[in-house]
Amino acid sequence: MMIKRFLNQGLARLMAYSPAFSKMLVASFKPLETDSVPWTPVTRPLEESTIALVTTAGVHHKHQPPFDMVDSDGDPSFRIIDSQTIAEDYTITHDYFDHRDADRDLNVVFPIARLEELREAGCMGGIADRHFSFMGHIDGYHVRTLINQTAPRVARMLKRDQVDAVLLTPA
Repeated sequence: MMIKRFLNQGLARLMAYSPAFSKMLVASFKPLETDSVPWTPVTRPLEESTIALVTTAGVHHKHQPPFDMVDSDGDPSFRIIDSQTIAEDYTITHDYFDHRDADRDLNVVFPIARLEELREAGCMGGIADRHFSFMGHIDGYHVRTLINQTAPRVARMLKRDQVDAVLLTPA
């Protein structure tokens, strides 16, 4: 397991420093095809809207279980992020991107401080109390789990929290 994680982390760093290698690797993946796009029209002005963050950077609180880095198809689960404590209590479990900058400043992949600045400036109504984090590397049979189970569950939780819009931050 440690050797595989080391190789994944090395590959992520190589991709960060070699755009040609990165393009070649990205071109080898087949995009997910779908018949529909689940867009929802905006119904409330941004100045009155409550916003939540959803990230695919593998961010989570230190006390939460890490994302599964052993399964080569990824981990379709999610972690609930508390906006009040995340800035001082986080780690990133994701070997498929170089997250050294995000380790130093969470706002690189989870811009909670930027949302707070926008709220204080009156650009948005409010910030949700909880946010959601996924591991962005999902492949194989986990894709269907993500689409049919995990994502709908998170969407229901966002609706219950009366979130009007989500800022998705990929890694």
